[in-house]
Order: sequence, then C-alpha cells, then structure tokens
Amino acid sequence: MHLDVNDKACLWDMLDAARTILGFIEGRNFTEYLSNRMLRNAVERNLEIIGEAAKSVSEPVRSAYPQIPWKSIIAQRNVLAHEYGEIRHERLWLVCTRDIPQLIQTVERMGVEESAGEIE
Repeated sequence: MHLDVNDKACLWDMLDAARTILGFIEGRNFTEYLSNRMLRNAVERNLEIIGEAAKSVSEPVRSAYPQIPWKSIIAQRNVLAHEYGEIRHERLWLVCTRDIPQLIQTVERMGVEESAGEIE
C-alpha cells in the first residue's frame, strides 16, 4: 500500500515514540517502573504521542493494517490525556513490554524508515 506523506509522518512518530519507550524501560522491572514517577511520566507521554499519531493515520491505512489495534491505542491516549484517575499502571506496563515491541515490528515492516528522509 502506498503511504502518503501525512501517514508516513504519523507512523514515524509512532515508531519513534515506541522505540523511546523501550529504551526507557530496558533493564527495568515493574516495581522499578512503579516507584519512578519520572519514568512513568515519560512512558505515559510517549504513549500519548503514539495515540495522537495513530488518530491521524488515514482510514485506508488503518484498514490495511488491522493487526495494529488502532482503536485501543487511541482510547488509551484519551485515558492518559483526560482521565488521570483511571490510569492502570499494570496495564501500561503490559502494553510496554508486550504490545510496543509488536507495534515496532509492524510499523517497521510498513517501510516507514526507508522514507523517513521524505518526511523531514
């Protein structure tokens, strides 16, 4: 599928934020994550970026890649941005350790990196 410039930019933002999250949590466990407010805030911010970028990906691209849970990603962003009391850190940790690596693999396969120069 051909990705237009906007879709490439949004997917690049998702990929960059996802990689950033993995870098933040590398070598850490849930207890460390939970006890480190700065780490939690940094992870939450990057999850918000992923959700905001996902919201801007065109519907044809979303339909072409149903293995990405677009609605869940966007809904999670909304919780993080607007419903602070509803944040479940156990769930966020699971997203980071299980779902983010899968998201990275999928977006990488979409060829976003090869066209990164066109985005900037």
